[in-house]
Amino acid sequence: MGVAREVEIIWDELIDAFLNDDPELIFFLDRATGEIFSVPDDYDDKAFWQEIEAASGNYIQIPGDDYEQERVLLHEFIKSLPAGSLRSLLERTFAGKSSYGKVEEILSFYSDELEAYFALKDEMLHNRIRSWLEEHDIYPPSAGF
Repeated sequence: MGVAREVEIIWDELIDAFLNDDPELIFFLDRATGEIFSVPDDYDDKAFWQEIEAASGNYIQIPGDDYEQERVLLHEFIKSLPAGSLRSLLERTFAGKSSYGKVEEILSFYSDELEAYFALKDEMLHNRIRSWLEEHDIYPPSAGF
């Protein structure tokens, strides 16, 4: 893509941007400074959008929450569980055949499995962020994860 750059990035802000599930909020990364900022998708400032457009290589839109990645995460997690009632319950929930609640609500009754779920979720998110940074030739000097 371009020249590889080393920039300091505030990891918590980058993670928050990747977890953004508000379709009306757009996050950007400034490749030169590592700054992360957001604007409403209907932000009505022509000068701002012209600057973003003119310096298109400098400002990169950060992808938000990815529903497909959430489905992959849940599928991988369910496959990792031993056969039994929890796995069966989660399989039905995954397939939309039961209305027992969200996965995290169900797992709140299974502390070990909840911890494993969050660990897998963190790992998948960090891998997604690393891949995105590499796609844009950004190599932070000290990865936050």
